[in-house]
Amino acid sequence: MSRAGTKITFYEDKNFLGRRYECDSDCPDFHTYLSRCNSIRVEGGTWVAYERPDFSGNMYVLTQGEYPDYHHWMGLNDRLGSCRAVQIPSGGRGHIQVFEKGDFGGQMFEATEDCPSIMDECRIREVHACRVLEGVWVFYEHPNYRGRQYLLPKGEYRQPVEWGAVSPAVQSFRSIAE
Repeated sequence: MSRAGTKITFYEDKNFLGRRYECDSDCPDFHTYLSRCNSIRVEGGTWVAYERPDFSGNMYVLTQGEYPDYHHWMGLNDRLGSCRAVQIPSGGRGHIQVFEKGDFGGQMFEATEDCPSIMDECRIREVHACRVLEGVWVFYEHPNYRGRQYLLPKGEYRQPVEWGAVSPAVQSFRSIAE
């Protein structure tokens, strides 16, 4: 089902060259159209590209713009297999609470702004639980929005496994806005 104004194009080669696959809706398996993906152009909407078909494997959150090679979207390699458009609520600001212990225990830090380093900004070592009160947020494995990414829409997450992580490796986070 297409959403108005959403479009993403995947290219086999760097700098938007080679075969391409255009998409304006969720696609559970596009790797049959492309053997690899080395560049992406997002012409509308916010997208999550997944390393494997059926929305599995490492995820990469992509906002409008150009990604001339896989390093620009923090990809680990040139393999992508599926993608999904993300619904971003309009208006308002993002609002999140992060906790140093599971089940909302320990020290809590509340944010409405992006956080490039939880150690520096929140004064906690790891995030073990969170509440997304408003907006959609992305958790990153390393400081300064690097490493594995996890997409968190509005809701409660009592343990890292609930946002898809195998460990509480969250060192930065940011809000996605339209």
